[in-house]
Amino acid sequence: MKRWDWHVGIGIGVFGLSVLVALPLWGGGPEGGAKPMTATAPKPGAAEMEKLNFYLGKWDYTETYGKNGGKNTGLYTSKLGPGGNSLVQTFHSQGPVRDFEGLLVMTWDLREKAYKAYVFGNELPGCVVETGRFEGDALVYRGELSMGDTKVALRNTTRNPAPGKIVSEEYVSTNGSPEKLLVRVEATKR
Repeated sequence: MKRWDWHVGIGIGVFGLSVLVALPLWGGGPEGGAKPMTATAPKPGAAEMEKLNFYLGKWDYTETYGKNGGKNTGLYTSKLGPGGNSLVQTFHSQGPVRDFEGLLVMTWDLREKAYKAYVFGNELPGCVVETGRFEGDALVYRGELSMGDTKVALRNTTRNPAPGKIVSEEYVSTNGSPEKLLVRVEATKR
């Protein structure tokens, strides 16, 4: 008897899932024919994701760092993810502070009724997960990470003060200390 290859098992699983998803579309009407096309309801979370459309595009930006005032410049790109259910963003800045590069994915979490951001960067230990909500005109994300015995709390506020402009500020707190401004980012759309 031939042993199943794991690729075959995954293929069968994907096919089975495809059939289950598509089955309602194949179901016939009372006469067994195709059902008439009807307007589809908006996707859950679509309205929340549309609120983030101000991010879309390519942006030139300047990072100004807290106390020392060091400045980096960079390029930020934001595009819709698969099905419009997420934003996929890349960023890369260079300057006297350091060279930063990363990937950021934002989506709407139906269960939590909040935005989620998954941040990957060359200076980060793995993935940082943040939870966000609009507070007035600002999109505010909060997250935490640990570096050894140090617990770092993050708060990011982003505003779209005018078409083609974004201002974002990242605040940090270590081990429960008062928040301090880490970096202010000012971006202009290309």
